[in-house]
This record gives sequence, C-alpha cells and structure tokens, in this order.
Amino acid sequence: MRNITLSRFLIEEEREKQVICADLRFLVEIVSRACKAISVSIGKGALAGVLGSAGSDNVQGEVQKKLDVISNDILLEANEWGGHLAAMASEEMEHPHQIPHRYPKGEYLLLFDPLDGSSNIDINVSVGTIFSVLRCPEGVEPNEQAFLQPGVKQVCAGYAVYGPTTLLVLTVGDGVHIFTLDREMGHFVLTQSNVTIPADTREYAINASNARHWEPAVKRYIDELQAGKEGARGADFNMRWVASMVADVHRIISRGGIFLYPRDKRDPSKPGKLRLMYEANPMAMLIEQAGGMATDGRQRILDIQPTELHQRVAVILGSKNEVERVTSYHSS
Repeated sequence: MRNITLSRFLIEEEREKQVICADLRFLVEIVSRACKAISVSIGKGALAGVLGSAGSDNVQGEVQKKLDVISNDILLEANEWGGHLAAMASEEMEHPHQIPHRYPKGEYLLLFDPLDGSSNIDINVSVGTIFSVLRCPEGVEPNEQAFLQPGVKQVCAGYAVYGPTTLLVLTVGDGVHIFTLDREMGHFVLTQSNVTIPADTREYAINASNARHWEPAVKRYIDELQAGKEGARGADFNMRWVASMVADVHRIISRGGIFLYPRDKRDPSKPGKLRLMYEANPMAMLIEQAGGMATDGRQRILDIQPTELHQRVAVILGSKNEVERVTSYHSS
C-alpha cells in the first residue's frame, strides 16, 4: 500500500475525493490516537495493574473492568478540546458528555463503546473500541435527542481491534479500509483497501447456550446449519464464537461469515442484547460498505429510528446471502 498512513489516506479522501471535510479528518485522527493509547494500556496489562474489576457498574448495570473506565476516560479527554465535536456519548455513561465551555464546539457527535468485549480482557482475548460519528442537527442543542438519529445518517464508523496486532477498521462512506498500527513508528498504515465480504459463507457465530430461548426462525436456521451435508443445506458449516463483537465481526470483515445475536424469549421488553447506537449501527455501516447485510431479523438496522440513547436491538449481520436467508425466515 506504498506505506500510506492514516493521515495521508484521510487527506486524500478530503482533497482528491472530497468525501470528508477537514473537521471530520481531524476527528478520525484524534480517535485513532486515543485507540493507540488504549492499545498501550491493554498491552501493559497486569504490569500496570489495569486488569480486574473497577468496583463499579455502568449505566446498564454491568460490572465495569478497570480498562472500561480507563478507555472511556482516554476517549473523552482526547476529544474534548479539538473544536470538532458538539458532544459525545458513551456506552459507559448514562447521559451525553458535553464539551467543556472553555473549548470551542463543532458540528459532529461522537458515540463509542470504549472497550467492547472487556469481559475477555483478563484472559488475553482480543477486545476493541467501536465508534460512530453523526452530524448534530443544525440549531439543535447537543442533548440526548440530538443523538437519536437512524444509522443511515452516520458519516463515519469504525473499530479498533486490540489483538496480536492493533488494527483500525474504518469507513467514511467510501468503502472499508484496514490500517495496522506500526508500533515502532507510531502510525496506522493502510494494509487493506476496499474490503469486500463474500456473499456466501460456511461460518457462523452465535451464542449456542441461548438456543432454548431463540425464536422459531433462528432455531430453524441454526438447525439447518448444524444438520450439515445430510441436511437441507447440503453443506457443512463451522461455528466460531469469541464473545467479543469486535473480534467476531472482524473475522467476517476478513473472510466472510454471519454473526447472530438475536432477540429471545427471556425478556419481551428487551428486543436484543447489543446497543443500537454504540455497536449495531457502526458495525452495520461497516458491513454494508463492505458489501454485506445487517438486519435485526425484521428490518435493516440502519433504518431503525432510535427512541433512547442506550436502546438494545437484535443483530444479524455478515455475508449477504446468509443474512437474507435468516431474515426471510422471520418474515415467513
């Protein structure tokens, strides 16, 4: 890729393609710097005393890890001062984070899951940061209502995955591109461009321990896959499940597959487990930009009109033909 750094890539998207503006370019660069800092903290692990519980719960009532809190603080502090944001929202915080009055405000809204998959951090499994960017509606105060826009309004989405290498996977509405952190130079360097997800796959990811709670459509689909060559599909399928959305989705971005975290019968008031604004929407934008498909089993995720900041939804995304199949089972 001719050693194209993230900064050079963004400048070319702005100057030559006119896909983004200077403020959005700056925003992405600041987020990438925050991801580098998070990567360093994760890399130190027990040596820096950052593993284990923080002794607190987040807004969803989930136990926070120390690195949840550290990652959230890194993203907030990195993005407060630049003048490109109107406000921020985090999965770890009940309300939007307002830009301090001593700093100028911009036109964008940043949403993030600071450390997705943090329940795996103590066993050294890949985790990540997911982020989404919206424009703040003109003339609207950057309160919770300003964030409640459907995913189709996103102008940028991405995630960092902290594994054997640190990767940044990004879309600004012009395809999906993967950058690898050169730890010696301190730069993200373009290593894959215009990633495409195969339309067909023989891999699926789902938490099979919830099978007894699934709706009939999902049970029918998974039963078909598990029947293998002797079943209706006439092919063997492999199941892969990391329990870190970033890791599971990155596998799909890399080689295809389908990821399912469907609604189930345990609590009818909760239509899913994953958060629409912090997880489902940015991942759906990336998947669609790479030629895949993302639904909640009934409709396109990017068309869902949010009603609350921490809204949960079912998620089915990945290789287009498989997502279409399981979605059709819901409608029939």
